Amino acid sequence: MATDVRRPTTDGCRGIRCAADIIGQCPNELKVPGGCNGPCPVFKTEEHCCNSGKCSPTNYSKYFKERCPDAYSYPMDDPKSLFTCPTGTNYKVIFCP
Repeated sequence: MATDVRRPTTDGCRGIRCAADIIGQCPNELKVPGGCNGPCPVFKTEEHCCNSGKCSPTNYSKYFKERCPDAYSYPMDDPKSLFTCPTGTNYKVIFCP
């Protein structure tokens, strides 16, 4: 199982974690060599890209949200997945096989 952990090195920011094997469980239609693409670059539709800002979750955004609840999975996702850290914040990113 792959783990992607982003830990801010600045006080006042929370870390995010995704312990899912996104690449290994990627839906076939989103697979790319060595990774898993998002649905917008693959399908290029308003439903998946939400350029208007008026969209709902799709099966793909729900797929990613279920596996990585801290991640912002589509433009109108819940506010708990959207946060900012002060300018100059550094992160320690850990990818585990």
